[in-house]
Amino acid sequence: MSDTIAMPWLQAYPDGIAWDQQFEPRPLTQILDESVAKYGRQTCTNFLGKKMTYAEIGALVDRATDGLQSLGVAKGVKVGLFLPNCPTAIIYYYAILRAGGTVVNYNPLYTIEELEFQVTDSQTDLMITLDLKILFDKVEALIQGGSLKSAVVCHFPKLLPGLKSTLFKLVKGKELSKPAKSPIANQLHIASDVLDGAPGQQRPQINPTEDLAVLQYTGGTTGTPKGAMLTHANLDTNVQQVMAWSPTMRPGEEKMLGVLPLFHVFAMTGVMNYGLALGCEIIIMPRFELEGALKLIRETGPTIMPGVPTLFNAMLNHPKVQAGGYDLSSLRLCLSGGAPLPLEVKREFERLTGCSLIEAYGLSETSPGATFNPVEGLAKEGSIGQPLPGTIISIRDLEDPTRPLPIGENGEICIKGPQVMKGYWQKPEETANVFIGDYLRTGDVGHTDEDGFTFIVDRLKDLILCSGYNVYPRRIEEAIYAYPGVEEVTVIGIPDDYRGEAPKAFVKMKAGETASVDEMLEFLKVKISKIELPSEVEFRDELPKTMIGKLSKKELKQEEGTQA
Repeated sequence: MSDTIAMPWLQAYPDGIAWDQQFEPRPLTQILDESVAKYGRQTCTNFLGKKMTYAEIGALVDRATDGLQSLGVAKGVKVGLFLPNCPTAIIYYYAILRAGGTVVNYNPLYTIEELEFQVTDSQTDLMITLDLKILFDKVEALIQGGSLKSAVVCHFPKLLPGLKSTLFKLVKGKELSKPAKSPIANQLHIASDVLDGAPGQQRPQINPTEDLAVLQYTGGTTGTPKGAMLTHANLDTNVQQVMAWSPTMRPGEEKMLGVLPLFHVFAMTGVMNYGLALGCEIIIMPRFELEGALKLIRETGPTIMPGVPTLFNAMLNHPKVQAGGYDLSSLRLCLSGGAPLPLEVKREFERLTGCSLIEAYGLSETSPGATFNPVEGLAKEGSIGQPLPGTIISIRDLEDPTRPLPIGENGEICIKGPQVMKGYWQKPEETANVFIGDYLRTGDVGHTDEDGFTFIVDRLKDLILCSGYNVYPRRIEEAIYAYPGVEEVTVIGIPDDYRGEAPKAFVKMKAGETASVDEMLEFLKVKISKIELPSEVEFRDELPKTMIGKLSKKELKQEEGTQA
């Protein structure tokens, strides 16, 4: 395999940004240390109206670090975060890292079985959670079942402003658990005690390129859950790369809206770590709810909002947004990731808000940022952008991934850069399969153009083999999005006696809009080839989505009896 890879982006890189700039590997905690020093008196978190400064968050991280070290957290110890979006997630994330431990993110919506698998596979020793019954009951079951040793339980009402805290305990007290009365109370640590742990303990020396900061569980490119091993250097460098890519952002002056779940890699880096590095006021929503998010934008005036395409689409289709009832003018930069951004959504959102909606691309395995469209200057619709500084995108032959392809040819997108993971936790065979030399194989199919912009055609696993031809669902989806009144669409392959597989489209129309199958197919005939034309079109009121709100094909494939 030759490493003389073409780098067409070098001739068209954004002004003022050096692709070849060097990033010093650092402990990830340096982000918080520097921002506490620079922005100590400024607001760091705004959670349901309760604000904490950078100095206050920094002091709580110090206390939590002491407490965790008293509980035995040190290098090699895995500590889980089983939390909704809240300041506790930020405080304990950085405290775990400062104590030398490794963060393992957990989805609060997981079932006991899913949690048991991840706890056992990751060797999580300690879990950080809240005393909300919806969370605590699952943690209690894990400890009772023997898969988890112990947990730190934080008191949810303490996170709320005074009056809200009192009202919550009065009105919603039944939603709180009583850890002291739990049958496993001796295996629980109350957060107030943890924060009063022995102060002034010696912090471990972090080796940024070797020490694991996070085990981020992902289906990867095969669908089997596995922990992507992200080092301190992987995650810190990715923040530095994004900072370098966005020189027009104003450190200490921006407000970040955190609607994506912080346990997901996109928000972990794009909201929390980047937000802290930029000195943002991070406006935290415990969970996304459309009306609530729109009100929060109007009331708090965020300037940056990372999101997934379905989030921006949902905002667009809210009647009050269309009628000008919600003021979104504070937004300067919206970052779209996690799924392809339909062109119609990008154009309409930018027209309606005056905000730049930038499409980016990455994976859990790349910390996650790999490519971004420029914040200013040349950007290309339908593209996932150019590689971040220090990152190389190489398009490889689908049959022989050692062979780089020329500009314009479709192949597997492979990535090399300082943000690429160390490998999969305790899975050497799967690690070997996902790398070709130093390049991470993404499982995505696409090409680059003469300016180094990458265009994704589709996921390899979503490819439809139709009469021997490769049919890409994304191309069909883009064509359907152009049909008047379409709000969301997902295309999958279904078994077909004649063609082997055939495309099937699932379509959600906007409120008050209708269409017939015949009308839809007639519209598509001039936009896509006959082989790409869906054999079936099914209209639905809702389409399945993943935990971060992106459209999901898995449930539809299961319904149709095809392989996910």
